[in-house]
Amino acid sequence: MKKKNSLDAIDSPLPRHCFVINMKPAIVIFSLLLFFSNDSFAEKYGVYDLKKILITAEPGSGNKHALDLMYIDAMIKDLNNHANGYPPQFDNDNDMQRAKNDARRLSGALDMLVDDPNAPIELLRRSSLLNRLAYNLDIPGSAQKVDRDFKNLLSQRPGDPVLNLSYGVFLSGANKSSQALPFLKESAEAGFKEAYLHLGMAYLYLRDTEQALNNLEIYRSHYPNNAKIGEIIDAIKSGNIKYNRLQKS
Repeated sequence: MKKKNSLDAIDSPLPRHCFVINMKPAIVIFSLLLFFSNDSFAEKYGVYDLKKILITAEPGSGNKHALDLMYIDAMIKDLNNHANGYPPQFDNDNDMQRAKNDARRLSGALDMLVDDPNAPIELLRRSSLLNRLAYNLDIPGSAQKVDRDFKNLLSQRPGDPVLNLSYGVFLSGANKSSQALPFLKESAEAGFKEAYLHLGMAYLYLRDTEQALNNLEIYRSHYPNNAKIGEIIDAIKSGNIKYNRLQKS
């Protein structure tokens, strides 16, 4: 199978957390997506033809067809631009429905290649990201596919801090904060500072404010100029915070 291109680095989808912080004289709602990711706005979703993911293999490869990873990457990147958070952001409902259909069909096509203990890492990474986006698009079965992909990835790359962080973030956002903790801790111990943010939020969802503050303070020590994280810490300390998790439609 010929590798056409590597997927550009794409941020992992953030958890579906929303913290309502009571601040006199008004109530201010902070979401992780708004806090810690770049501002985004709905753009038109592209038009894709799933038939184009297959190309003619190079002579002598022994295969008739190969995957066009550049085309697959373009699809995943476009999906990521719209569904990297929850709820996903689209210009119109028609775009959203097309994106759901593309994600469902592309995931199904990759299933045949990644549902194997020895599946190629490059395809598993793409599949794991695609299925995380599909989860944000409310596509049934996508959470189970994410679990499958990450278990396969971590069996081949045990202890990989990036994989641990990505899987921990997904689990935390999928109402599985307790299960997320070991993966986030391992990533933090490997030196990934971003893991402390997600550890703090996971503990906060579990109502363990002491551990939430400990991890958020560590995160703030690495990013002392981040006023937004300071506001969350101050709200936790003052008790002026309520938790509300965004629900699927």
